[in-house]
Amino acid sequence: MSPRHAADPAPEDRSAVVTGLGLTTALGGDVPTTWQALLGGVCGVERLDVAEPEGPAQVYLAAPAAVDPGTVLPSAKAAHCDRAAQFALVAAREAVRDAGYPDPASLSADGSRVAVVVGVGLGGLTSVLEQNRLLESRGPGRVSPRTIPIMLPNHPAAEVGLMVGAKAGVHAPVSACAAGAEALAQALGMIRDGRADIVVAGGAEAALHPLVMAGFARLRALSRRHDDPKGASRPFDADRDGFVMGEGAGMLVVESARHAAARGARVHGRLTGAGITNDSHHVARPAPGGIGCADVVGSALHDAGLLPRQIRHVNAHATSTPLGDLGEAQALHSVFAAGVDDVAVSATKAAFGHTLGAAGAIEAVLTVLALRHRTAPPACTLERVDPEIRLNVVGRTPVALPAGPLAAVSTSMGFGGHNVALAFADAS
Repeated sequence: MSPRHAADPAPEDRSAVVTGLGLTTALGGDVPTTWQALLGGVCGVERLDVAEPEGPAQVYLAAPAAVDPGTVLPSAKAAHCDRAAQFALVAAREAVRDAGYPDPASLSADGSRVAVVVGVGLGGLTSVLEQNRLLESRGPGRVSPRTIPIMLPNHPAAEVGLMVGAKAGVHAPVSACAAGAEALAQALGMIRDGRADIVVAGGAEAALHPLVMAGFARLRALSRRHDDPKGASRPFDADRDGFVMGEGAGMLVVESARHAAARGARVHGRLTGAGITNDSHHVARPAPGGIGCADVVGSALHDAGLLPRQIRHVNAHATSTPLGDLGEAQALHSVFAAGVDDVAVSATKAAFGHTLGAAGAIEAVLTVLALRHRTAPPACTLERVDPEIRLNVVGRTPVALPAGPLAAVSTSMGFGGHNVALAFADAS
């Protein structure tokens, strides 16, 4: 743990509460389906053969959403939204209903105390590419008049904001694969600062496009296990060789504890702290030894008023890249030291791939569920933990978390050196 985060925990209660959860992933189109599939060891990765104008088809691995968002939303709304925004709307709608609001527009009489924060990594890139194809093949008259709104990174946030009538602020952090987690850190700040009573926050991504996959492949970031799609995403495994791209969204309703209590809301858990740092090392490689990750986890714990020994679960960023996973493991060793074996570490990207800007939000939902159900979810592909990792990684079977008060951390990192860690506690 970094010396500048070694102070005693703050005495005051600085938490906000989580009252609603929403998911759409390669495992399912909602929270219950995704959670049960995850616990059951289901893997959503499959092989995609992408036709090329010249030469043989290119083979990629991906984890597409189990439920097409266009089949869930009203057709008129789906037609006006990029796929990433569609995912955000589906997950946000579930989260709002789960929070006890039958209609997304019923969160507030006038919306003045409602905010939205939705992070993206690439946002509307696939729509941009499609409109550019139309421009080149059929001329400017065939370009959609909706091109500009849907290509902007704030498009998912704007659509969710319109759905819930948010007037306290609508924000769209764009911090690569840490964006969804950063959205939740911003939500916590808004609650603490008194700028909102309710924040609908999370992340969304829909980037399964040949250009994106080819770009990651050229970086040698993707798994090349093309003959074994279900075993390709292998976080912390000795034979990991890169990540698998996924798509989807995760959304949470975060409220001030006072507001939730006043309306008698069910509380899933507490968002107690957040840390945001940057490696300032390299645009695509993490800092050596996981220094940035260690620092951000320390920041989140200090912000939450928690000591490392109070953490019993980590949902790790763990993308399945050789350098990234090792650096994160080194960071967790630095933070938890002699107590690292008491921390159950889950690597859930094994099941639904790396959803880029949505990853931190999806994994935040799973962290809350792990605390609520007192169960650390498995890594469905894990065969042999890399000897250099030296963590208590949850294998192919879920692990029960101990009795008593529970606290957990979810970590996220992204290109550009972005680091975000979120600290959660159970509802007790």
